[in-house]
Amino acid sequence: MLDLPFLPFCVLLGGLGFVCVAFVSAWCQHWRGGFALDGSARTFNWHPVLMVTGMVVLYGAAALVYRLPTAWRGPKLPWKVLHTALALAAFSLAVLGLAAVFRFHNDHGTPNMYSLHSWLGLATVLLFSCQWLAGFCAFLLPWAPAWLRALYKPVHVFFGSTILMLSVASCVSGINEKLFFSLKNGTTEYKLLPAEAVFANTLGLLILLFGVLVLGALARPSWKRPDADSPDSCQPLLTAER
Repeated sequence: MLDLPFLPFCVLLGGLGFVCVAFVSAWCQHWRGGFALDGSARTFNWHPVLMVTGMVVLYGAAALVYRLPTAWRGPKLPWKVLHTALALAAFSLAVLGLAAVFRFHNDHGTPNMYSLHSWLGLATVLLFSCQWLAGFCAFLLPWAPAWLRALYKPVHVFFGSTILMLSVASCVSGINEKLFFSLKNGTTEYKLLPAEAVFANTLGLLILLFGVLVLGALARPSWKRPDADSPDSCQPLLTAER
């Protein structure tokens, strides 16, 4: 990775995340008919927008909270709360995205959970829910002893990166699957690369780039928060001493 200071990198990454959300919204609005809550195909269009926004962009932001230089000084607790809140927001959007696609399938008699994309996507959300719950119990509630938090921390970090990779894979496979279905009976087949295919393929590459940059930032040693063995580093949210 280029020797770029973290804050300019964050601006670049934030801009890329905004572009990803803008691209998936424009795709669904311009080529797929827009958005609605009536169970039609326009209801389905909420699914890719919410998944990209939640499981990729917001989740990536949550993963990088502890890389902020301002998080290296002072109490760690506020950053724990911010990390947890961003992850919860990402999970909430993912649940709404799943509700949209299940509503569309059920209203049109389409079977659920038959494709590799659906298996991968649901497994990612379920793993994410377990990750969030385990992290909340281990790091923000008072009953987890310090040795258990220290033991679980590398596991939490590992699955955090894994879930991001799975999220990117789910989004890219979902874009490809949607293009095959949508362009199969369209005026221009997918293999002829119409404008919609070019646009959506570019969206997939942008999502992939976003995920790679987040993983690169997480792996860069100079951007990691110093893991000082201070009492605050293991301070839970609910405790008698604030």
